[in-house]
Amino acid sequence: MALGPAGPARLVRCGQKDELYRGGLRSGAGTALHGVAGAKKWLEWRREIELLSDVAYFALTTLSGYQTLGEEYVNIVQVDPTKKKVPSFLRRAIFVSLHTVVPYYLEKGLQHLEHELQIEDDESRTLQSNPALGLSGRSLIRSWIQKQVRELPEQQRKTVLQVVYLLKQAIPLLHRLHLALFYIRGTFYHLSKRIAGIRYLHFGRLPGEDQSIQSSYKFLGIISVFHLLLTIGVQIYSFQQKQRARQEWKLHRNLAVQKYVDLYLIGKAEAMVGHTECPLCREKFHPQKLIYLRHYQL
Repeated sequence: MALGPAGPARLVRCGQKDELYRGGLRSGAGTALHGVAGAKKWLEWRREIELLSDVAYFALTTLSGYQTLGEEYVNIVQVDPTKKKVPSFLRRAIFVSLHTVVPYYLEKGLQHLEHELQIEDDESRTLQSNPALGLSGRSLIRSWIQKQVRELPEQQRKTVLQVVYLLKQAIPLLHRLHLALFYIRGTFYHLSKRIAGIRYLHFGRLPGEDQSIQSSYKFLGIISVFHLLLTIGVQIYSFQQKQRARQEWKLHRNLAVQKYVDLYLIGKAEAMVGHTECPLCREKFHPQKLIYLRHYQL
């Protein structure tokens, strides 16, 4: 039986088939939880049920040394970088972790961190909760993040918040870049497989099969790269506009505060006409020595 590198079309069909079966498993598990615990618990633990479903799917297939349903559908097998052996258990475990567990905790960690950084006082931090986070306030991750955020100075908190914003914007762009590289090279469809070094071979391959559509995928990859660059440019421009608007708002706020202070001082000066002492420090002085200062900033 002939073996050869699996083309991008087979890898795409494999990924789509696996996603279809994973979606069915998620739906079944979610329906079971909804029926047993009710809609509130299902909404609270929906992401965790999806995670457990994905881990169960890959634990019963890839981690156990079997083909996934998508791999069986397109007749491909996993191999290590040497293309002579199946991936080791450690390599397969790294792939499953990067493909399921790590994205979940990365997303939750960034959401919790952003939420805590946007809360200004400890009282609201204990009372408020974001239902989109999906975990209760008693979770270890959230408790650890709260402790770390409380110890940050105000300036560092703003800096970390900007870093979190950039990371949330950069992660989807990284996946899009990887997908564009896959269209051009046709090797790794998932970023987790690229990191784990898991490749695919197709058995029963006919000579010249999939070669006719390889150029189409390369063209699609080039278009994806240009579209990604355009998206990055738009996001950079949008970020600059937001920074400019924020600076203008701060300037407007400072001017409003300064105007209020000036009016306050003018009122105090008018009240000192009939008195011989400063209303602030109570120091004695002559009203004739009072000097008006204009355009003076405290």
